[in-house]
Amino acid sequence: MNRRINYILPLLLITHPVSAAEPDPPVSEEVVRLRAEVSQLRAEIQALRAQSRQPEPVPVAADNTPRITPLPTTQLFTPLRADPKEPRFFVSALQVDSEPRDTTLGAVGFGEHFGIVRRETSNGEGWQLGIAGAVFAQFDLEAASSDLINADYVIGLPLTWCHGDWSGRLRLYHQSSHLGDEFLLSTQPQRVNLSFEAIEAIVAYDFGNLRLYGGGETLFDLDPADLGKHLLHAGFDWRGREVAFRLSELGGARWVAGLDMKRWQQNDWAAQISAKAGLEFAPLGESGRAGRHWNAMLEFYDGPSPYGQFYPQDVRYWGIALQLGL
Repeated sequence: MNRRINYILPLLLITHPVSAAEPDPPVSEEVVRLRAEVSQLRAEIQALRAQSRQPEPVPVAADNTPRITPLPTTQLFTPLRADPKEPRFFVSALQVDSEPRDTTLGAVGFGEHFGIVRRETSNGEGWQLGIAGAVFAQFDLEAASSDLINADYVIGLPLTWCHGDWSGRLRLYHQSSHLGDEFLLSTQPQRVNLSFEAIEAIVAYDFGNLRLYGGGETLFDLDPADLGKHLLHAGFDWRGREVAFRLSELGGARWVAGLDMKRWQQNDWAAQISAKAGLEFAPLGESGRAGRHWNAMLEFYDGPSPYGQFYPQDVRYWGIALQLGL
């Protein structure tokens, strides 16, 4: 800086002569260079002065005003992966060991969660009211005409919420179960008119790619009237972080698994254990996952039967399933 000032002082005397009548001195290359440095220095000083006069920027808070979304296409509470009575579309081929007989079943499900209205903030926290319905049916593939054995009908109103890593579902639903005509004619079993309403409450917490959940149900308006009124429900879902492989434009595949356990008062709190593991295929977007997905899963079940009409009987099955969902 001192060196610049030593150059600037004589330059000022040269560029601002005492008398305008005196002839301009000859301009040397050194003078030209000094004038350029002075101009640059003045520009830097003006820029520093302008910057010092600017007020400090005021941080703008993110707009976190809740917004209402009618008919949302996604879910705040992710469906339970291994629960055999979770509304979803699927088809399974199962080898069954049960008290009545050992056979091969074809099990299908037709169900979905539909959002009615959602209230959420920009960070994805809020609540959602929806409707969920499903039909679960089992067919005896070893019978001459693949007899329909049992069909369970479920319809409910789920209220779901999400806050950070926490999420939950409060659901009021109805279930009724019916035996197939061909099965009735061929075996003439003692029919049970199973029907009830239930209130379900489940809370889940995400640990990265692992989710733990737990809760229970209370049943009412029971038929038969002596059905157990209380049920405990817990489990976990796991989804791999990395894409295991890609299928061109069809998307990527990730390893997934789930374990679901229920204990129903009706069965003296005996454990109903359902486990599923396999690959999830989904289109890949900017967030790593977008749109609907489908799963190719191995599944295993052991405990009191999840099939409505056969709830008093123990069953064990294993097989393979294809599942569709959000």
